[in-house]
Amino acid sequence: MADWERIAAVNELADGGRKSVIVDETPALLLNLGGTYYCIEDVCTHDGQPLTDGPIAEGQIECPRHGARFNVSTGAPTCMPATEPIRTFIVDVRNDGIYVSAD
Repeated sequence: MADWERIAAVNELADGGRKSVIVDETPALLLNLGGTYYCIEDVCTHDGQPLTDGPIAEGQIECPRHGARFNVSTGAPTCMPATEPIRTFIVDVRNDGIYVSAD
């Protein structure tokens, strides 16, 4: 059974918004892209830099340091120099908030 943690209010993130959070002791980033929420590990697997301020386009976040890109839905690397995926978390939007699970 999944352990759920409330990390934001439903109305806290506008479309295109992002919020830094900690999930399962991991720095993470909650994203609202067109009303769909994603929660991803906030650390580039190439060099350990935060993805927090990286540009997002076509469902991918780009590391602001070296340009590695990751699919926000799957965590898969989509552009070198990254070759390892980032961790993704399950998101559940409920009436009383946005919850994530590390399971």
